[in-house]
Amino acid sequence: MAETSTPPEARSCCVDDAGRTSDLIEGYLNELSVEQGASQHTIRSYKTDLEAYLRWCKRVRIDPLSVTHKQLRSYLAEMDAARYARTTINRRLSSLRGFYAWLRLTGAIGADPASILTGPKQGRHLPHVLQAGEMERLLCVHGPIDEFGKPREQTLSDLRDQAILEFLYACGARISEAAGLRLADVDFTSKLVKVLGKGNKERIVPLHDLCIQTLRVYLEKARPELLAGKQTDRFFVSNRGNPMSADSMRKMFKETVRDAGLDDGLSPHDMRHTFATDLLDGDADLRSVQEMLGNASLSTTQIYTHLSPARLKDAHSQAHPRA
Repeated sequence: MAETSTPPEARSCCVDDAGRTSDLIEGYLNELSVEQGASQHTIRSYKTDLEAYLRWCKRVRIDPLSVTHKQLRSYLAEMDAARYARTTINRRLSSLRGFYAWLRLTGAIGADPASILTGPKQGRHLPHVLQAGEMERLLCVHGPIDEFGKPREQTLSDLRDQAILEFLYACGARISEAAGLRLADVDFTSKLVKVLGKGNKERIVPLHDLCIQTLRVYLEKARPELLAGKQTDRFFVSNRGNPMSADSMRKMFKETVRDAGLDDGLSPHDMRHTFATDLLDGDADLRSVQEMLGNASLSTTQIYTHLSPARLKDAHSQAHPRA
């Protein structure tokens, strides 16, 4: 976009040294990773957003460390004029808010120019949920029985991938939480798992018998062979015996979706959505589902009530005086 899209009064005569700001960004990302326990996926997203912002600052000759809220509004307005998706604009604004709040906290800047900014309103989309038949097809790809009910020989990676999929669906874990799972986190006797979520917040979630059995089979038959003498306390390991990363799990999930003949747009997070919806369909109360998901706000969990017409119909028939 042409430089003229930013009004002259929104420019600064002094442009910050790029190296200094880049160092501060690295410091902020390290804070997110080490102190706040953000996933590598989140770190990469923030890094991409902040680097895009720095390129804009350089182009319009604005010092990122003395920027005003009016100049930041110009940045948002330029993205809007360029027809960026509202989700993209809001994500970049979220990255800026976090970065400038950290700069203010560490004393690198005197005032936070991003704190009063608001992004464009966006419609709230209902999350995608797998239907029972779709989930069954997905879980058959690496399972001991194929979709036609015939037994199949499972490889070591099949045993591991099946355990990951069963785990995601059994407790609604995020993919980063599955990647971070440690051996000591699974209590096979009590059938409970300790999940380390966002902000290093721990939660305890029950595991059903089939999941426990699948995890145990992987742990006893596949994991020692995959490790090949290596040592790690991570529960899930790669074919080379290293802790399996969230990116590797995402890749596995995409390949499984393809092999199952399902929608390519499905993501591991849809397993979490399906877990929550199925619990509510089974008459679990909203507070319990919130606790198992590790959602900070009840309103975040409440969206799943809109995904079950049957649940709404039952509530209506039980509560409406003329039903």
